[in-house]
Amino acid sequence: MKLDKQILEEKIREYRAFKSCSESTLMGLCETAQYPMSQAEMCKIACGFAGGMGGTFDEGTCGAVTGALIANGLVNDDPSKIKENAKKIFNVFKEEYGTVRCDKISKNGEDKSPCVDCCVFIANKVADLWDE
Repeated sequence: MKLDKQILEEKIREYRAFKSCSESTLMGLCETAQYPMSQAEMCKIACGFAGGMGGTFDEGTCGAVTGALIANGLVNDDPSKIKENAKKIFNVFKEEYGTVRCDKISKNGEDKSPCVDCCVFIANKVADLWDE
């Protein structure tokens, strides 16, 4: 499946202005892939992953990663492909940012300036995986 990365980035940047990283990444990916789920349902699924899981920040996984993993599971039908992609998503993010921990990336939520770029980065990597 080929996603339009420009549309994907625009959606994520728009949503990230008022939604969490997990919600923005999930919604951007699923809407661009035309996955049949409402925004309200996607937000409900992803909101608990915001701020490193429940707003804990410390030791919690970045919401961009969790949103990407949720989208990958929804859009793919093959469990082995879901697991294979999940490992790639995790590893490519960790390689790029040196960690998947929200607290390290956002300074315990005090500096969210890198967040939108994290969301766009991992969503583009997911789009690449789905295009293979």
